[in-house]
Amino acid sequence: MEENKNNLSNKLHAICIPFPIQGHITPMLQFAKHLNSKGFHITFFNTQHNHKCILNSKGPTALNGTPSFRYKLFSDGLPPSENDLPREVPHLLKSLEHDCLEPFLKVLLDLNQPSSGSPPITVIISDALIPFAVKASRHIPGCSVVYFTPASPSSFVAYSQYDTLLQRGTLPFKDPKFMTNGSLDMILDSVPPSMKGMKLKDLPSHVRTMDKNSPIFDYVRRLIARISVRPIIFNTFEAFDRESLADLSTFMAGPIFTAGPLNSLSVKSESGSTFWKEDSECLTWLDGRRPNSVVFASFGSTTLMTSEQFLEFAWGLANSKHPFLWAIRPDTVIGERAALPVEFENEIRGRGLIVEWCPQAEVLNHPAVGVFLTHCGWNSVLETVCSGVPVICWPYKADHQPISWWCCEKWGIGLEVSIHYDRDQVEKRIKEALETEIGVNMKKKAMEWKMLAKEAFSSSGSSTMDVNRFIDYVGSFKHKNNGSKLMELFFYPIRFCRRMMKLFVTKT
Repeated sequence: MEENKNNLSNKLHAICIPFPIQGHITPMLQFAKHLNSKGFHITFFNTQHNHKCILNSKGPTALNGTPSFRYKLFSDGLPPSENDLPREVPHLLKSLEHDCLEPFLKVLLDLNQPSSGSPPITVIISDALIPFAVKASRHIPGCSVVYFTPASPSSFVAYSQYDTLLQRGTLPFKDPKFMTNGSLDMILDSVPPSMKGMKLKDLPSHVRTMDKNSPIFDYVRRLIARISVRPIIFNTFEAFDRESLADLSTFMAGPIFTAGPLNSLSVKSESGSTFWKEDSECLTWLDGRRPNSVVFASFGSTTLMTSEQFLEFAWGLANSKHPFLWAIRPDTVIGERAALPVEFENEIRGRGLIVEWCPQAEVLNHPAVGVFLTHCGWNSVLETVCSGVPVICWPYKADHQPISWWCCEKWGIGLEVSIHYDRDQVEKRIKEALETEIGVNMKKKAMEWKMLAKEAFSSSGSSTMDVNRFIDYVGSFKHKNNGSKLMELFFYPIRFCRRMMKLFVTKT
């Protein structure tokens, strides 16, 4: 039954647009559904390509929506694809910047018509990587933009240092052998408090270049400038990221909201966001294993590795002699389908299970799982924290490096596999995690974080309070006229300058 016109006009209407890859869609969808449960009318935007992938994976009714939660499609600007594989991130970044404003805006304007059956648009909740949200909002009277990021606060603190590292000449690297000559082990100085003790190797992988005109530095600088003057929502909780959030508050002009860990709102995997069919039979396999005995290995939705790296992980898992569950996407190995030799299959028979994809949150919550071998994507780390499972970290790219450092050095839940790992190191880390006092302490710490994560969404928890604060903030838009909105936009840069001056004075 459609909502009547009075109810529609009074409802807060949020447009949610994630960066179109699975690791960004899932937490945005979790947040959108949480807001919907709080009374918001939600319109969730998917690209046409991802819409097709999800329906093929989850079934034809996965994205049906409800009267108060609707899905809309727009073009990602890339040529149609015959397969269901995820789009490549560099191509998406380029097309979103140059080709997507017009198709998005067309759908948005139609949606804001009285005949659409939806309330007037109140706010666009845009992934921080979406470059056109502010431009689009200018065509919608009374509409504001709030950024949402599925990335960790610590990664944004690290990104904020790129300019400084370039100005000091620390970056880019000068020696072609920087990956192997010890250059990455240099400890950073004059960094924000939350980064004290970090080495160059712990910065996001973008810094590993000799190109002084690296496009990624320019992109990150523009990203930080764009989000620094707007409100932003992080998928985290106060106790977990207090240090990074404090550093962010010194240069972010807009309000900062913590609304996580969003996966803690439901152990079940998020329907409507998975690109691959999940193998739930692995849960039955886990039922036959002892508590805290199984290694769960999964490297996310976009990680790629060479065949040599793939085989070193495989034999490290096999040689540990521990039971393991390994989720391997068919496209994991660069340039070929992931395949394992017959001798490996013979070695692991009866104690190893390999699947293409699985319901990760449910697997991590299974009592048999003792440690998680992960690429350190932020979604995966939050899921393991909510499950009380420690990690073996193989940081792949982008923000995975600082997240791995935090897991091992700050949160006390991780052991890292080095850049130049081999099967012996993988085996060693597994045995340390499951057979030694190191692993016992990691498990204890992981369980402590699990309790704090649970408390974040209690009735008086930090994330509950921040979500309520966000709802009040968005609700205030209804009572602002266009003049006050202009004033708000005018004062954001002033607040930003004041915070930068405060930071400068503090450092000097």
